Amino acid sequence: MSQENSIIAARLLSLKKELGDCCRLVAVSKFHPSGSIREAYRAGQRIFGENRAQELVAKYDELKDELKDVEWHFIGSLQSNKVKFLVPFVSLIQSVSSQKLLDEIEKQAAKIDRVVDILLEVHVAKEETKSGFSVNDVYQVVKTFIESGLYRHIRLRGLMTMATNTDDEQLIRHEFHSVSELFYRIKRDFALPDFDELSMGMSNDYPLAIAEGATLVRIGTSIFGEREYNVDSNKK
Repeated sequence: MSQENSIIAARLLSLKKELGDCCRLVAVSKFHPSGSIREAYRAGQRIFGENRAQELVAKYDELKDELKDVEWHFIGSLQSNKVKFLVPFVSLIQSVSSQKLLDEIEKQAAKIDRVVDILLEVHVAKEETKSGFSVNDVYQVVKTFIESGLYRHIRLRGLMTMATNTDDEQLIRHEFHSVSELFYRIKRDFALPDFDELSMGMSNDYPLAIAEGATLVRIGTSIFGEREYNVDSNKK
């Protein structure tokens, strides 16, 4: 085991001890080579998140026969024309941010008769560059999703959000709290037995997300280190 790989294993062990049973860890492997994923897998990690469709497909194709029980989560901005490449294998699309994307996932999933799990992305951050439905719109989106009967190949599993990138912990906590309240309101008001995932928190703010009820946290840098933007993802 190389020093780099032993560091990944040690970071994972420490992080999982900290998380305990309160939530599940999505190891964000974007821009990191397949060798790092293998090492995290050997250390017990099974859920990996990617934010670029092309990179996710490439890693899946390379590792699918070797790491058979991995869950691949898509967590980034998803273009409609990339949906067809993910639908056959993705475990969870966390970042469904528009009605157009919802419709395209249903269309592509219906073609192969597969039910795809998704989260609706909620936009609460102050940055306009971040995507998602507004807090005010999500409730109606869920209501329409159920009442229309059009989405037979989509299972709505919950909500995802990204907080503002700031040192203001009070603001971050407030944003997570607003999405958590919405999550539990939807659980209360609608018959959605599989609506059980609240994805909030990254390397810089996951303790605040956990305090507000996150069931999934998306952590990359604290596991793999800084991203290698020019890396060949197929590097062993």
